[in-house]
Amino acid sequence: MTERTPVTVTHDAAAGRFEAVVDGRRCELDYVLRNGVAVMHHTGVPPALEGRGIAGQLVQAAMAHARQAGWKVQPSCSYVAAWMRRHPDSQDLLA
Repeated sequence: MTERTPVTVTHDAAAGRFEAVVDGRRCELDYVLRNGVAVMHHTGVPPALEGRGIAGQLVQAAMAHARQAGWKVQPSCSYVAAWMRRHPDSQDLLA
């Protein structure tokens, strides 16, 4: 991984998405909320932006929001699942 690029992550609840715009390109983490469980099913970062730690920041923001909102998380996206395995402090959020 190269240098981490700090990003501002916003939450678009209507779209079921956490997103950041970096160098004019949208990065996203998409989810569906079902009965208090956020099914996180897609994390996308354009190839030109990969390796900057952006996906991790999206997941971190989503986890912080889930915790604050009282949601549980079902990681159906392989990146989110791997991130949660690497961050034991997120295990209590697993649905």
